[in-house]
Amino acid sequence: MPDVFLFLAAAMMLTLAPGPDNIYVLTRGIAQGRKAGLVAALGFSSGLFFHTLLAVLGFAAIIKAYPAAYHALQYAGAAYLVYLGIRTLRSAASMSMDATMTPVSLGLSRIYWQSVIANILNPKVTLFFIAFLPQFVNVQAGHVAWQMLLLAVVFILQALAIFSAIAFFSGIVGAYFKRQARAALYLNRLAGCAFVGLGIRIALPE
Repeated sequence: MPDVFLFLAAAMMLTLAPGPDNIYVLTRGIAQGRKAGLVAALGFSSGLFFHTLLAVLGFAAIIKAYPAAYHALQYAGAAYLVYLGIRTLRSAASMSMDATMTPVSLGLSRIYWQSVIANILNPKVTLFFIAFLPQFVNVQAGHVAWQMLLLAVVFILQALAIFSAIAFFSGIVGAYFKRQARAALYLNRLAGCAFVGLGIRIALPE
């Protein structure tokens, strides 16, 4: 079995880091209310099933055909996590709700499919899934595809829970970040350090 609890902690850190998905859920909830934010959260979480399919089928095929490729992917994943951490640390996260970030009013169905498509068309999500999920797979235990699927379901459920919480408390969260503009920057730094540390841990010998 994979280390589900360690994976859950890392997944929550990723989801909580300010990014396009949670910022969109937040702004949509502020602009149109909690229901619109919850629909956006459901849309982004639904899009993750597409990336799950690519990651599970692709990684399982690689392991079946080339067992040695696991180690290459392991180090590639570690490098990607370090890269992501550095990019996160360097990014200037800003949650200021100016006029350019305030979305126009949309129907709930359009909000849902807009969120799904936005998630599906983001290749970085697929790359992250392919790099991130294998790091927590126990190859010796077998059933690699099922382990990957379990981890993906855990990721999707926690993402839906966090996005829904952001949507539900969008008014409070939005008001907080308006008062505390540097809070998002500190959260980005914390997430960046976590990703760099995780990448180094993965690259080190057992």
